[in-house]
Amino acid sequence: MATAVMVPVVVTSASADDTAVSGPDKAAEPRIVGGGKASVSQYPYAVFLADRSGNQYCGAVIVSSTTIATAAHCAVAVKKNDVRVVAGREDKRTRDGVELRVSKVWVSPDYSGDPGKGDDIAVMTVSGQLPYRPAKVADNGNADLYEEGTKATVLGWGRVADGGARSDYLRSAVVPVVSDKTCRTAYSGYDPSDMVCAGYPEGGVDACQGDSGGPLMVGDTLIGIVSFGEGCAKAGKPGVYTRVSHFSNEISQQNGRKLIG
Repeated sequence: MATAVMVPVVVTSASADDTAVSGPDKAAEPRIVGGGKASVSQYPYAVFLADRSGNQYCGAVIVSSTTIATAAHCAVAVKKNDVRVVAGREDKRTRDGVELRVSKVWVSPDYSGDPGKGDDIAVMTVSGQLPYRPAKVADNGNADLYEEGTKATVLGWGRVADGGARSDYLRSAVVPVVSDKTCRTAYSGYDPSDMVCAGYPEGGVDACQGDSGGPLMVGDTLIGIVSFGEGCAKAGKPGVYTRVSHFSNEISQQNGRKLIG
């Protein structure tokens, strides 16, 4: 596969969500396309990250009353003091829910700065409490949730078309988990130990720019974090997600809970 430019959602302002990051594969732009409007009452753990000016730039997911999980490339895109975690706000244009600052950021120490090389995960601790139900976090006992064909739901407020407008509302899309063999064919740098793919062979439904860091759910269990992909809902190019079960101990540790296993 020819070397080209990888474009996860690495942004610092409303106009910067097309920032490119060098990577091993072709242009990769996470985005939700082909889905529909969703409710925070149904998905109370879905949150978004905004900069100090209120511009939404990534997604995230509540994993405890004081912590959220997101993509590492989202965590390093904006300075900690400028990040705002917005929860309980279905429509970005409202003042619903809560808006909290971040007191601590943990980024996987193995994250290289390139989502295409894996370890694209971070946990942020908020200043205050998140009064919403957290997602369950997949661990090594949830291998069945990663089986090929498992229907999963991706959530976010990102763009609804390639280069199109951002959604004002939380949106969801259902995508099937893709086999490691298929994903390795699509992306030469795919690592099944800490990545998982989801999408339809024919494309048409996918995550979108602005959705990076958002959750991939099976029921109320978090199995993935939106990381990267090629193009927008392209055939043969499923979305690539951080495999959350690989990092369950680290997430638990950041949550202040006893380690698993």
